[in-house]
Amino acid sequence: QVKLVESGGGLVQAGGSLRLSCAASGLSFSGKAVAWFRQAPGKEREFVAVISRSGGSTIYGDSVKGRFTISRDNAKNTVYLQMNSLKPEDTAVYYCAADDKVTWITTRQPTQWGSWGQGAQVTVSS
Repeated sequence: QVKLVESGGGLVQAGGSLRLSCAASGLSFSGKAVAWFRQAPGKEREFVAVISRSGGSTIYGDSVKGRFTISRDNAKNTVYLQMNSLKPEDTAVYYCAADDKVTWITTRQPTQWGSWGQGAQVTVSS
């Protein structure tokens, strides 16, 4: 079982940037797709972005497209989420998830992901 730990969250003003990291331990990250989801209070968990095992393919949620970038460094067993032009509506707990069986068709569904981190709070002030 892979263990995931998110870091890099915090408080930022609207228009600012943050970079989240998701570090894996226990098993190699390289054989797994990795995704970021977020959950705001009272809302369902929302798909943010996913990156393929090699890093060659990515998909973004409509609300973050053009502002967020997902990337990975398999040598460091780490996936990143660069968040630019942040908006107050980006405020949420951000979770990374990993799985070696999720398909591109089901990638946006939280129930398809087997391993999750504990989450990192991102707060964007207006």
